[in-house]
Amino acid sequence: MKTHFLGWTAAVFIFPFCTAQANDKHDAFLAAEKQAHYSSYSKFKQLTNALDHPLKPYVEKVYWQRHPNIKHQSEIEAFLNIYQSTPLEWPVRKAWLAYLKRQNKKAAYIRNYRTTSNNELTCTYLAYQLDLGAPVQAIMNQVTQLWVVGESQPKECDGLFRLWRDKGYMTESRVWQRITLAAQGGDHSLLPYLKTLLPKSEQYLADLYLKVRRDPSASAGLYRYKKQSLKEGEIALYGVRRLVWRDKELALKAWQKLENMFTYSAEDKAKVYYTFALALASSGHQQARFWLNKVPKDKQNNKLMQWQLGNMLKAQDWSGIIALFTGKDNLSLGQQYWLAYSLNKRGDGERAQAIWQAVAKERDYYGFLAAARLGLPISLNNQELVISNKLLQEVSNAPGFKRAKALYELARYTSARREWNYLTDTSTKEEKLAASKLAAEFDWYDSTIFTLAKLGEWNYVELRFPFAFQSLFENYSKRNHIDVAWSIAISRRESSFAPDARSHANAHGLMQLLPSTANYMNKGSVSTRRLYQPKTNIRLGTHYLEYLKKKNHGNEVLATASYNAGYHRIKRWIPEQAMPAELWIELIPYSETRNYVKNVFAYRQVYHTRLGREGNILQPILAMKMGG
Repeated sequence: MKTHFLGWTAAVFIFPFCTAQANDKHDAFLAAEKQAHYSSYSKFKQLTNALDHPLKPYVEKVYWQRHPNIKHQSEIEAFLNIYQSTPLEWPVRKAWLAYLKRQNKKAAYIRNYRTTSNNELTCTYLAYQLDLGAPVQAIMNQVTQLWVVGESQPKECDGLFRLWRDKGYMTESRVWQRITLAAQGGDHSLLPYLKTLLPKSEQYLADLYLKVRRDPSASAGLYRYKKQSLKEGEIALYGVRRLVWRDKELALKAWQKLENMFTYSAEDKAKVYYTFALALASSGHQQARFWLNKVPKDKQNNKLMQWQLGNMLKAQDWSGIIALFTGKDNLSLGQQYWLAYSLNKRGDGERAQAIWQAVAKERDYYGFLAAARLGLPISLNNQELVISNKLLQEVSNAPGFKRAKALYELARYTSARREWNYLTDTSTKEEKLAASKLAAEFDWYDSTIFTLAKLGEWNYVELRFPFAFQSLFENYSKRNHIDVAWSIAISRRESSFAPDARSHANAHGLMQLLPSTANYMNKGSVSTRRLYQPKTNIRLGTHYLEYLKKKNHGNEVLATASYNAGYHRIKRWIPEQAMPAELWIELIPYSETRNYVKNVFAYRQVYHTRLGREGNILQPILAMKMGG
């Protein structure tokens, strides 16, 4: 049964940047929240009883986190029940469980425990169940799941693990399973310990796994496989699949011998073929097509087909592309576009035109490119989102929506998104759409964009491509002599207009600037806090676009690629012999940059059209050459 609008928990990959100055309507909440940290119980009750604000539960959260007490057990448990599964629950529940553990309140701990990824809490819960007489076998089965993992577990699990081992649950197969998990992507520092749990005759296998994990080239040393056993074959398979990404020639030679040394299943071989095909194709290796053809049809996905297409495009194998795609169902728009391109190259212009006409109807990079080829007008296929006033009113009055909105107004973006995510995870599609429309009205752009994307509602173009921070983009784009549709498209692709966006590469703000880049553009140090200010970020981001455009002699395709991958890397991708720009884009060796360029130009076309401008901004790409 669906729960509607209690509140919104999964974190979005964006981080907080600052606390904005609160306006008057939030002053009472902020004062109460501050006092809740150190108030007495009576003062806390006085504060909350007097507070009329959507974030009142956050004041209660602060108090119960800091002041858990068995005297207030009923109130704390009532809070946890009311806000179960909301972002308010776990901070309080975790503090409450820690308190109950300190007080040795085992029954209360068990009653208040909920399933969690926190294994420290889970192991305490299982140990308390055993202490209070739970069936040993049922608990041990759960301990098995905790032990057979590729990572270390907290010390709270040690007692359970000792009992589990004493009861005979630690079998050789489970030890080997954990060794495999630790070696293949887990914490390989566990291997020396796990080695001691193997029979002496097999302890060398853990050493071999560790050696291959640290240096995949070790898998090519056939002398290491003394017994040619199934386990040695497993290690060799793991190693050679890693080795091909580091030393392709050595991996190719090693596999020829390993394939004959061990008896591998068809499934195992298919995994090797797939990995080799991907690694070789992505680096333009001369044997790529051979390995692409070895991959079984049921293992050929779009990622592999993209590289297969790239290799055929590089070789200008138009007949091969026609053979690859003709007769296949559910071709992507890109595959359809290049099938038409190949047909046209082979003289079948009639079929090519028919395919391009179909592609040109779509609001997509390839759709706009096909429209440019055929001289067709751009159609955004925009659909207006119509929501009843009744539903809008219901959603706007929902406690969870009010909390999310208030947190957003306070610039507590991470907390706001947690509320938003819970709300949208526990609501109907119609309620999600209503929430998205309401969020757009108070300029919470990224929540609207992400929610519509999650719903697969692509045609609400005005909501998905808003004119966020329009005056700033217009002002600084004009100052830096670049197209405003281009700069705003970059920001739409980089951050979905979240001012507090931060990437794993430590890029910040709307246009995702690295501190080093910002400092260079500013000709002086820029604090991280300032990079999260839209004005500063757009000023420096548009200046950087202008800089990249000049560095690339006015070529905005290269400047766009440089914005993502860096100017010096792009220089290495320029071919010695001239090739069509659309082909060069398709052959960009980094899939992230390749898709980035396509997306930015598609978004730029959307904004170009939304600004009321005529024409297809992808048209110049058709006549453009790269290299030479």
